[in-house]
Amino acid sequence: MRVTFVTSNASKVAEVRRIFAEYEIPVAWSRRSIPEPQCDRLEEVVEAKLAAAAKPGVGVVVEDSGLFLEDAKGFPGVYSRFAYDTIGLDGVLRLLANRPRGATFRTVAGFRKGRTTLLTVGEVHGTISSRRQGTGGFGYDPIFFPEGSDRTFAEISGPEKDRISHRGRAMRALARKIAALNSKV
Repeated sequence: MRVTFVTSNASKVAEVRRIFAEYEIPVAWSRRSIPEPQCDRLEEVVEAKLAAAAKPGVGVVVEDSGLFLEDAKGFPGVYSRFAYDTIGLDGVLRLLANRPRGATFRTVAGFRKGRTTLLTVGEVHGTISSRRQGTGGFGYDPIFFPEGSDRTFAEISGPEKDRISHRGRAMRALARKIAALNSKV
């Protein structure tokens, strides 16, 4: 089964295509932004995105990710995109000046085709660096050290990041579920 990943982020498309290829699931790209409702949980955002992106007969994939800072009571969390667009990485670093730097990156991935809806979650715990490090990746990657690593996501290759990242974990779990659906057809 071919799926269509709906996002405006080309870097996310590359990640999803690499992961879904492991399960022999081709990924088309629908390059568009989907309005994100202001909700309390990533799952609610993904459900709304799936409803907005649904097309008859097409298997649609969407995702939403958030960076949850432990010492900031989970901020920015579901508002990560807004925080990134307004205060940016430097604002997050200032927010954590002289404070504990524990963080969790979380992704909820969703699939919808007809009446079938699947949701999966991926998380990775880590810490926020004191400065930007690395030139790869996107978003918060230059300031996030995954647990057990001395490199930020921006210093890790794409395929390596796919194996350990929040999005990689959520998308791999989703791809397994979609592959299981394919085997039942």
